[in-house]
Amino acid sequence: MELFRRENYLKKIRGFYHDDGIIKVITGVRRCGKSCLMQTIAQELAETGVDSASIIYLDLDSRKLRKVKTADELEAAIDSASAGAPDGLKYLFIDEVQNVKGYEEVVNAFRTDGDWSIFITGSNGYLLSGELITKLTGRYIEFEMQTLTFKEYEDMKVFLGKSIDPNPAAELDAYILGGGFPKALAYASLADKRTYVKSVVEEILEKDVRRRVQVRNMPVFEAVRKYITNNFGATTSLTNILSDLERQGVCIKRETLGRYLKILEDAKIVRCCERFDMKSRKSLRGEQKYYLADLSFYFALNTDNRINYGPVLENIVYNYARSLGYEVSVGRIGKLECDFVLRSPEMEYAYVQVAMTIMNDRATEDREYRPLEQIRDNWPKFVITRNDPIQHRNGIVHENVTDLIGDGRSFS
Repeated sequence: MELFRRENYLKKIRGFYHDDGIIKVITGVRRCGKSCLMQTIAQELAETGVDSASIIYLDLDSRKLRKVKTADELEAAIDSASAGAPDGLKYLFIDEVQNVKGYEEVVNAFRTDGDWSIFITGSNGYLLSGELITKLTGRYIEFEMQTLTFKEYEDMKVFLGKSIDPNPAAELDAYILGGGFPKALAYASLADKRTYVKSVVEEILEKDVRRRVQVRNMPVFEAVRKYITNNFGATTSLTNILSDLERQGVCIKRETLGRYLKILEDAKIVRCCERFDMKSRKSLRGEQKYYLADLSFYFALNTDNRINYGPVLENIVYNYARSLGYEVSVGRIGKLECDFVLRSPEMEYAYVQVAMTIMNDRATEDREYRPLEQIRDNWPKFVITRNDPIQHRNGIVHENVTDLIGDGRSFS
């Protein structure tokens, strides 16, 4: 079966395909495409001449292996699947490894044996906590996946033989409303896409919340989840959230709220973007923004089809930057705020302002450009809009989101 190849992630992992000393850990929200990425890696290995008997693939969500729950059962499953493998390097893929209690010891043991290049996936933050951190520090690399970027969304539509709207802004709106889950592209109607996304949300809540953590009051947890989902992209703090929830009749302790927010992050429903002071070059505690792992989480769970482009475009840019490997913060320059400070793995910076449009009036344009003009270094600076005529001002790059992200370019 031909798979859609997500080159943005494959190119990050290829250098580690044959490394038997490093465990390759692929994380991301459920249904973002981790399994297909691992299958693609297995296909690429086979295409380069690796014996199929040396490629061992275990899907722990499959009917055949769903009863594998203990470390001993996992080891036995690996031994059985690799019985016919020739001598030399073997490639072990374990999908949804967190289904097995104590999997860390098994994975580490095979890594220690040598001649095993190991790839594992998991759908929540618990995968990289506790035992794995303790036992495997320095011996694993995490590759975090996002749902489809706008470019991947368009490329996958072409791959599936679907048409793309010649108006980029209209196609962007379809992407916003329908979301970036790969499976959602298989459905023609928006109603079907949203039904699918709702099922993803329920799967996350069941497998990554109810089964894994002790939430004594699910109605209050749901109120917190709904609040954060509906207020993505807004600057907030624990104090503000507590006050807003109290006005809605929801009473919750500060410590419990902090725990619930961490659960939502670990389940990869939302991501926290902290503030960063440009002068001191230090993170600022207290206020932050939360962005959705996929915008469809908002539109599938609300009846409102109107697009508030301010936070929506921010969410798109945030997720896109994360998909390229950037660390992302909200910047503060004195009393001014820069939407995003980006830092690449090579420690290169970029600064980004996001707005639906800067064409309303001069004051709107100034509001977006002024924070960037206050930054006194030579790193690239961007103003990103939805569909404006391109402006030129003080060396700051103005791009429309459909061009920059639609072309798959970096912030450099």
